[in-house]
Amino acid sequence: MENKENTKDQLVGDLKEIRKKISKLETVQIKNGKIKEELNQSYKKLNEIMVDMVSIVTKVAEMRDPYLRGHQKRVSKLATAIAQEMKLARDKIEGIKFAALVHDAGRFNWPTKIVNNEGQLTEEEHELIKNHSKISYYILKTVNFPWDIAEIAYQHHEKLDGSGYPKGLKDGEILMEAKIIAVADVVEAMSSKRSYRPAYSIKEILAEILKNKGILYESQVVDACLRLFQEKHFQFKEE
Repeated sequence: MENKENTKDQLVGDLKEIRKKISKLETVQIKNGKIKEELNQSYKKLNEIMVDMVSIVTKVAEMRDPYLRGHQKRVSKLATAIAQEMKLARDKIEGIKFAALVHDAGRFNWPTKIVNNEGQLTEEEHELIKNHSKISYYILKTVNFPWDIAEIAYQHHEKLDGSGYPKGLKDGEILMEAKIIAVADVVEAMSSKRSYRPAYSIKEILAEILKNKGILYESQVVDACLRLFQEKHFQFKEE
């Protein structure tokens, strides 16, 4: 009888200990939940501050070039969608979003003559235009972004076969973020009307990037871009 009582008391004691541990775990979970919420709020605020800061850089460039208005925002929208379609990590997607918003910051350096040009450019003017990636790099490297925004902007005109600029990098030397923005940049530019040509149709644009898949543009990026337009009906216009 005494053994049964001892066993019973032991079981009750064990249950009490288990309940205490459960209670402690629940308390920890509540605290962790609060910490997670506070971190999410802080992240959101920092994100908003960064968006505001990036918007200033974007507006400075857009003031100089009427054809740049909305360009970086649209490129960012497509580049972000491509990165999501490729199922990249959240942090990498965020980096692509912000890099695309400022990738052409160096265009503010273009002379008015080039900005408003409706004809053929001279070789010297072409070289000046190609220099904008480098200017973007020097502007953006002074900002302590959580991602390598400056280098991504520097590389967004590089091509897999080494025919791009300003460094003539090849496939393995180019950041994936820059490869994504390169495709988004080409698609957006071709879809927009210019003084010297009308806008291309989406069919023509997709045919162009498909033709250069694996040659100029990363295959995974082209495939993701094609899926977005052909299967998911992606559009640049604001929803």
